[in-house]
Amino acid sequence: CRTILAILAQDSAAGPWTTTPPRSVMVIKCSDCAFTEFRVYPGRGRRYIQKDGKSFFFGNSKAENLFHLGRKAAKLRWTPIWRRMHKKGGADVAKKTRTRRAQKFQKAIVGMSLEEIRQRKAKKPELRQKAAAEKEQKEKAKKGAAKAAAGKSAAKPKAQPQKEKVAAKVKPSKKR
Repeated sequence: CRTILAILAQDSAAGPWTTTPPRSVMVIKCSDCAFTEFRVYPGRGRRYIQKDGKSFFFGNSKAENLFHLGRKAAKLRWTPIWRRMHKKGGADVAKKTRTRRAQKFQKAIVGMSLEEIRQRKAKKPELRQKAAAEKEQKEKAKKGAAKAAAGKSAAKPKAQPQKEKVAAKVKPSKKR
């Protein structure tokens, strides 16, 4: 990461008629700690290189020792990794974007045009309730007719089932 240490002078306060050049900006190359992700300025920190060739740069001995002990930075509350995982800090909150809701639109149904659907929706709710009540009455009438038909068939006397004949037990003869 590159960090700017000096801030540009406010040229707008002096006005455009001045001929003084703007201040120069000093840029320093910084490294990031492999464990904590904090900035490490030149002349600070230590580099650790594993046998397989992977290199790690640590900002201080605390980070280095925790790394060698096998601790996870995400479990330590003071690390930026933990803060990111648990949504702490103002920078993450500002990045949230609003999700769009799906817009509703009307489609024609097979056998009905769009105008017919709109007309039915425009009907007064009272008319719809009356139509629903009439439909219920028709259904009840059908059910009543079906019950009456079932009742007539039940009224006919049914033939009684024949009793099963029980076979007489034959006693085995004794041998002498």
